[in-house]
Amino acid sequence: MNGGPVPDLLNDEWDKVKMPAKVLFVLTSHDKLGVSDHKTGWYLPEVAHPYHVLKAKGHEITFVSPKGGKAPMDPGSGEAFKDDQICKNFLANKEAMAAIDNTRKPSEIKASDFKAIFYAGGHGPMFDLPQNQEIAKIGVGIYENGGIVSAVCHGPVGLVPLKLSNGDHLIKGKKITAFTNEEEDGVQLMSVMPFPLETRLKELGGTFVAVDMWKPNVQVDGRLITGQNPASATPVGEALAKLL
Repeated sequence: MNGGPVPDLLNDEWDKVKMPAKVLFVLTSHDKLGVSDHKTGWYLPEVAHPYHVLKAKGHEITFVSPKGGKAPMDPGSGEAFKDDQICKNFLANKEAMAAIDNTRKPSEIKASDFKAIFYAGGHGPMFDLPQNQEIAKIGVGIYENGGIVSAVCHGPVGLVPLKLSNGDHLIKGKKITAFTNEEEDGVQLMSVMPFPLETRLKELGGTFVAVDMWKPNVQVDGRLITGQNPASATPVGEALAKLL
């Protein structure tokens, strides 16, 4: 047997030999905009598109929400993306729908089981993730174990309560993006938000990077990945898959 050097594998061959990773998807349990009766929840393409990218790579996805059980989808997102094939496939995926109807409770999740956490968007997370210390503890645990923290659109609101063991906010000094104040004004929902997300992330020390409204924008700073809006959902999934 020759003892020569082992040839380098091509990138696509490496993809085949990489071990599948476990990724935790965080969905909202909140289904109303503030105290109004206007329905909200998690935003369809911001779950369906990253799910599609990661599952195609063989990764395993677990869903968690603040209350556990059925996580509500923003009905407006279903209507807006009714012709999107990836979204259509996702809604027809019995395994995915069963998991979303029976999301895990935070108390059932061990951070050490996961290589990455992903915070999905929608307006719902603005109301139940900023103060949720159980999910925040999981996110910090994954990050401090060497894992990846990722989020898209309003999902970065889940990063608001994430403080590292040294007391610093996880996003301090890091490039980050999210649904911008301009975009929130564009959909005329700033008045019902508990706070402007872009402003809050800046206050916590994040270096906020925005592009024109509705354009894809993904920021990767080490093991932190964030996307600006629904158009950024697939690129966020791709960036996460690359780091995994």
